[in-house]
Amino acid sequence: MSKEQSESIEKEKEKLVFKRVLVKLSGEALMGDTGRLGIDPIVVDRISQEISQVAHLGVEIAVIVGGGNIFRGLSASARGMDRVTADYMGMLATVINSLALQDFIERYDVQTRVMTAIKMEELAEPFIRRRALSHLNNGKIAIFGGGTGNPYFTTDTAAALRAIEVEADAILKATKVDGVYDKDPMEHDDAVMFKELTYMEVVNKRLKVMDTTAVTLCMENRLPIIVYNLNQPGNLKRIVCGEKIGTKVMGG
Repeated sequence: MSKEQSESIEKEKEKLVFKRVLVKLSGEALMGDTGRLGIDPIVVDRISQEISQVAHLGVEIAVIVGGGNIFRGLSASARGMDRVTADYMGMLATVINSLALQDFIERYDVQTRVMTAIKMEELAEPFIRRRALSHLNNGKIAIFGGGTGNPYFTTDTAAALRAIEVEADAILKATKVDGVYDKDPMEHDDAVMFKELTYMEVVNKRLKVMDTTAVTLCMENRLPIIVYNLNQPGNLKRIVCGEKIGTKVMGG
């Protein structure tokens, strides 16, 4: 690393406003724009590079990723599959995505630990709160798979629960749009983006930030949620360095 690069990193470290964050990724984000179920290695590599850059600044990072690019329990249930079985299959899909993220993040010289709510010791560690805190304190990225380990709960709820358990300063929810809008910006040109919202506004307006259980957990524990555009390079670093990116949900 050159002297200029080292000085640049030190300046960025001085701007940091978060010590520990949980990044929530959708499984669909790992598909890229292919439109096909599965994992796009190019997209996973780009996401992993952004996460590792923030980790190198000294921010402690936990990650939760959904499994919708492989299997969606709720959708399968709606088509006649037993809901509990479908949800467990969805949890397993999140573990597959977690392992993919681990593989790519570690290519950028960052240690990771995949921890799951469902025991599968040959692949990952079981989620134990004290162990997760130890990993984060030691600069490792903790990737949480398997949701909450229980059916009928979404990955959003798992993200809120784990963020509270590891004492994160905020949940950073990555999406395909710039923030939270009053209606779908992909379908409506006149959609208006909110810069800030309260938890109750999210619930009362039924805005698609996170599900109601997750938002309520965040509200009860005063955990901010920042919704930002995953596809805009550098956004994650900008957020942890204090720039007002996306939509912030807190208060109220």
